[in-house]
This record gives sequence, C-alpha cells and structure tokens, in this order.
Amino acid sequence: MNCFFRSDGPGCPPYFVQEATIQSMGVLSSGNAKLKPTNEGSDKRVPLSRERVLRAAIAVADAAGVRALTIRSLAAKLGVKPMSVYYYFANKSEILDGIVDVVFSEIDLPTGDGDWQSVIRHRAISARRVLARHPWVIVLLESRKIPGPATLRHHDAMIGTLRRAGFSVEMTAHAYALLDSYVYGFAVQEAALPFDGKDSVADVSEPIMQQFPSGEYPHLVEMATEHILQPGYDFGNEFEFGLNVILDALTRSIPTTPANPPS
Repeated sequence: MNCFFRSDGPGCPPYFVQEATIQSMGVLSSGNAKLKPTNEGSDKRVPLSRERVLRAAIAVADAAGVRALTIRSLAAKLGVKPMSVYYYFANKSEILDGIVDVVFSEIDLPTGDGDWQSVIRHRAISARRVLARHPWVIVLLESRKIPGPATLRHHDAMIGTLRRAGFSVEMTAHAYALLDSYVYGFAVQEAALPFDGKDSVADVSEPIMQQFPSGEYPHLVEMATEHILQPGYDFGNEFEFGLNVILDALTRSIPTTPANPPS
C-alpha cells in the first residue's frame, strides 16, 4: 500500500505514521530521502480531527447558514482539500449529525438540584441562548435519524427531570413537547425580527407606523406607542414571561399522588 502524508491532512490511516513524527518533521519524500525537520518558527498546521472538522462546520453555518455548508466550503474553511474531510465523514449528512450533537452539548443539562421549575427554566434559558448563537440549527435539532450521545443525554435528562417532578409518562411527553415547541418557536421568531436588540426597535418601528393611513390600525399604534417604543423595551423579555405561564400551567397537571412514581 502506497501511503503518504499530505500537507492538507492524512493520505492514509493514521496508524501508518506516528503522530510524534508528523508533528516534528516537515517533509516526507519518496525513495530513500530523509525526513527533514521543520524550520524553527515556521507555521505549523494543526492536525485535522473530527472535533476540528465539526467546529469548522459550525463556523461556516454560523457565518452563512447551513445551506452554505458543503464539503468544499468546509475544506476551504479548514485550509485543506475536500478529500481530507471525507477521511472523517462520508458525506454531509454525517456532518449534520455531528454538529447537531455539538450544539446539544452546548445546552446546559437539567440536573437533580433544586425544584423542577427552576431546573427546567434554567435549561430553557440556556437553550434559547445557544439557539441565538446558531439559529440555523433549529430546524435540524429533532431531524437526525442517528442522534449522538450529547443529544440522547439531553433528552434523557429532560425526561428524568419531569418524571421526578411527578408527571406521568404520558404527561411528561406532553410537557416536553410543549416546552420545546415554545423554546424553538421563540428562537425562530427572535431570529427573524427586523431589528437587532432593543436599541434599534424605534429605528424599525417608527418608519413602519408612518406608512399607516390616519386612523387605521389603532390597536397596533397603541401597542407600539405605549409599550414597544417605551424606554427599556426588549422583545427578549417576553421569553421568560411566556415560559413562566407554561411552567405554572404544567404544575397543575402534576397529580397529588403519582400513580406510577419513577424509579
């Protein structure tokens, strides 16, 4: 088997060339030529790994959306040839599986500490924060047929938290679906808003209102002038208000004595 080490990544399985040799040597020639040490102070290329490829994939999607993520664009981000990416992932679908799992790992796991409402609230706020960093991932989160370990740990921890709170298995399914629908839906709406943060609300809202015919849309005008355009308004504050309404409503669904308490 003819094996070689390319500057853009391994050209053969990594066990043919020791990592220490790769890191300390710069050029591998054919025949009897010797390996030459790299010059002191020269740029050293960071070796590829699954984690590095996935982090680069997330960076591409963060910058231009998931549609911009291709094997070619990913290779360009990494500074390698496309075939180097194929060494770690067979296709784009495998990469999507991987980056979804990385995103799930960024969301704080529910823990057994504290009351269930506080735990679920903390997880929901963490999820919203992560989805704001990666808005392209929302439509992918529950789409993968091969979920990764971080994804499975997250779902298992959420279910366990709700079961320990006293919800039945059926009600746990209802509660989990409701909570995620709210978190994901709010994240979609927040990402689509035509303004970025509370400081730019007036810049967008006032020109829209100026287009209203006189006397038309009185309720919109009232909402804008008495609430949205008031100092300190932040659409993001609506998230915790709605979350608290949902948590309070779910509390009323917990039976006084669970028929089948979780083990």
